[in-house]
Amino acid sequence: MNTPFKPVGNSVLAACIGVALAASAGSAAAQAKAGAKPLDGQVVKMAWIDPLSGLMAPVGNNQLKSWQFMIEKFNQNNPAGVKFEVVGIDNKLSPTESLNALKSATDQGIRYIIQGNGSSVALALIDAINKYNERNPGKEIIYLNEAAVDPDLTNSKCSFWHFRFDADTTMKMEALTTFMKDQKDIKKVYLFNQNYSHGQQVAKFAKEYLKRKRPDIEIVGEELHPLAQVRDFAPYIAKIKAAGADSVITGNWGSDLSLLVKAAVEGGYNGKFFTYYTGVTGTPTALGANGAGKVFDVAYGHYNMGGQYGAWGAEFKQKYNDDFYTGSIVRILESLSNAMAQSKSTDPVKVAFAMEGLKFKSSMSGDVEMRKSDHQLQQPLYVSMWQKTDAKHPYSPENTGMTLAPVAEYPNYVSSTPTSCQMKRPGA
Repeated sequence: MNTPFKPVGNSVLAACIGVALAASAGSAAAQAKAGAKPLDGQVVKMAWIDPLSGLMAPVGNNQLKSWQFMIEKFNQNNPAGVKFEVVGIDNKLSPTESLNALKSATDQGIRYIIQGNGSSVALALIDAINKYNERNPGKEIIYLNEAAVDPDLTNSKCSFWHFRFDADTTMKMEALTTFMKDQKDIKKVYLFNQNYSHGQQVAKFAKEYLKRKRPDIEIVGEELHPLAQVRDFAPYIAKIKAAGADSVITGNWGSDLSLLVKAAVEGGYNGKFFTYYTGVTGTPTALGANGAGKVFDVAYGHYNMGGQYGAWGAEFKQKYNDDFYTGSIVRILESLSNAMAQSKSTDPVKVAFAMEGLKFKSSMSGDVEMRKSDHQLQQPLYVSMWQKTDAKHPYSPENTGMTLAPVAEYPNYVSSTPTSCQMKRPGA
């Protein structure tokens, strides 16, 4: 039977038009959504636990500013579309204070922890985070290591919850001694280091690697001194001179390096220094125009890398009249945002699994990989030399008129060292 045609009333017609418009708007929103990033606007809070007081405060203050600066850049654009926030907590370079800071962070619901200054602190944090995560399923936290380089952290003490973005002591020593073996004027070496795990490891692997690569080099002295306590290194320089050392290998950092090189300059020591941290706050000023061609540094980057990294460094200098040297911050934010985009989550467990084995092209220096077996970032390393700035190497740390110019580059496969890690993963 045919249904007679009935005219549609105004109210019904309006309703139909409204439905059509809503459908159209929904379609447009869906199309806009298709171009959106998976976690647009989600906030990721991180706790930075490192020294903001004491002799190492200048380093910590520089690094916290560096975090704030780089977060501002990544919040403008990152693969996941998240918004990072950082909370700085002073640990006074103390493992005990760091554990208190960790509790403060977890009480605030922060699930990403950053630390780097002091492997003794790092070892305490790894142990505490392992225990916390075991006791608190569903509230797990990740430890992002920006600078603690004791090899044990990714070997005997390796943890699923820990990711290291600096190169460890063995990686740096592999690159440094590869460079040193071809320096025929090196005959007598003095090992001078801070008396904690990192300094002890530097001395250990320097002896081991030099014996393998240059057995003719004589170790004429070995010294371990208290961490962040010595204010006058003149007596130590006198001992180095008396030993007849033509070169010093040191893993010292912060005031323990800047005061050491200051004493060397004032004490008239003319030998070479092979270091890990010449570019860090205070040391460029302590060197000044001295040490040109005699001070060498091994690191995952340098001041004259150019590109996006160089542009960020120049902007940081202009903004703070300070130097950006903790490049691991860039790679941490790159890794996190890529892993969050891949996992479509900010949950630390999912992000940790996504970061394992993650490969990407860093804005610093090409291809890097977070090695799955031990969570040690595989990256190129550079040996650079203290010299006057020039047209090719114009960046001047601490406005000294000097710079660190690269003299050797070692790709990932050269700087990489093996691991003994037996990783235990959640659910295994």
